[in-house]
Amino acid sequence: MRRIVHVCFVILGITFLGFSDLVAQEAVSDEGGGVFQMLKEKFIEGDWFFMSFVLITLILGLAFCIERIITLNIATTNTSKLITKIDDRLADGDIEGAKEVAKSTPGPTASVLYEGLRSAGDGPEAVEKAIVSYGSVQMGLLEKGLVWISLFIAIAPMLGFMGTVIGMIQAFDRIEAVGDLSPSVVAGGIKVALLTTVFGLIVAIILQIFYNYIVSKIDGIVNKMEEATISLVDIMAKNGLFK
Repeated sequence: MRRIVHVCFVILGITFLGFSDLVAQEAVSDEGGGVFQMLKEKFIEGDWFFMSFVLITLILGLAFCIERIITLNIATTNTSKLITKIDDRLADGDIEGAKEVAKSTPGPTASVLYEGLRSAGDGPEAVEKAIVSYGSVQMGLLEKGLVWISLFIAIAPMLGFMGTVIGMIQAFDRIEAVGDLSPSVVAGGIKVALLTTVFGLIVAIILQIFYNYIVSKIDGIVNKMEEATISLVDIMAKNGLFK
C-alpha cells in the first residue's frame, strides 16, 4: 500500500507538471503541439468537477497498474536456472543446500519450490499438497490489486457518462431559461458535457491495456511455476528422496 501511495504522488506530480507546461506553452504560442497536448487542452476545456473525478480515477488506476508491473517483474524468475541449481544440490544429496537455493531466490516460484522441498521427507503426496496449497497463496499475492484496477476501468466511463448527462440537463435548463433553441446557446455546454465521456473512455482504454498486460504477465508466471513444480517432483523422485 505504501508503494501505491508513493506511485500516486509521482503520477500526480507528473500530471501537474504537464498542465504547467501546457500553460507555459500557451503563453508563448497558440500553435498545436501534437496529440498529447491536444488532449491536455481538451481536458482543461471540460467541466472541472467531473474531469477531476476522471483524473483521480486515472491516477489511482495507473498507480495500481505500475505497482503490479514492478512487483511482477521482480517476481519473474529464471526457472530453468533455478531448477538446474536445485537438481545439482539434490544430485549431491544436499537437500539443505537445495532449500537454501530456493529460499535465497526471489519470486513466487522459488517460494513454492522451497515449500515442496520442506515436505520431501513426508512423501510425494505431501510434497504435492504443499505445492498446491502454497501455490494458491502465491496466486492470491500475484493477483493482489487487480480488483481495484477492474473497478477503475468500470468507473471511469460511468463518471464520463454522468458528466455528459448532467451537462445535457444543464444545457436544456439554459434553453428553457433563455427561451431560444439557438445553437450558440447550448453548443458550449454540450461540448463540455461530451468531453467528460471522451476522457472517461480514454481512461478506461488506457487502464484496460495495462490490465490485460498484467493478467498475461501473471499467466506467464503461473505457467512457469507449474512447470517448475512438476520438474521438482521428477527431480526428487529421480534422486531417491521419496521412500
